[in-house]
Amino acid sequence: MDDVEQKDTEANAPSVIDRYYTRWYRADMKGKPCEDHCILQHSNRICVITLAETHPVLQNGRKINNINYQISNGCSRLNNKVSGKSKRGGQFLTDFAPLCRITCTDETEYTIYSCIRGRLLEVNESILETPALLLEKPSTEGYIAVILPKFEESKSITENLLSREEFESVVSKRSAAQSQPS
Repeated sequence: MDDVEQKDTEANAPSVIDRYYTRWYRADMKGKPCEDHCILQHSNRICVITLAETHPVLQNGRKINNINYQISNGCSRLNNKVSGKSKRGGQFLTDFAPLCRITCTDETEYTIYSCIRGRLLEVNESILETPALLLEKPSTEGYIAVILPKFEESKSITENLLSREEFESVVSKRSAAQSQPS
């Protein structure tokens, strides 16, 4: 009997992400429909940038051809070097700073943005070697980047973001609009 109860509690236990992070969303990034981003905010104010489950990269069995952190000739997110307690040297990002570009095998390209202001702590180099991580585990091993907002802005960064409930409402309205004949 104990074995059945243990399996039951393991199945109902929240994941690490659900337990320690608050999910925030940015829908239709830069006016591009369905290009939704997810920001996982930890209580220590660190934010993990991921793709929302509705992002086109994660839909229709798409495959990733290339992930590129080279934003322009003079700017590569891979060159980000952070040191010390105050995270000196990290690139400062604005809300709409591009983090990387993802190219799918059907040649569609998606730019992933930071969504929040803050200092870039790290980019996920493991998705360069194994792009399938981004498709299989977008909220965990397939994250895009980690950003640390300024302490004084850490409470206000969520003002322009949607809560999980608000995001689900946007997605349901979007799917209702798409299912109506024109």
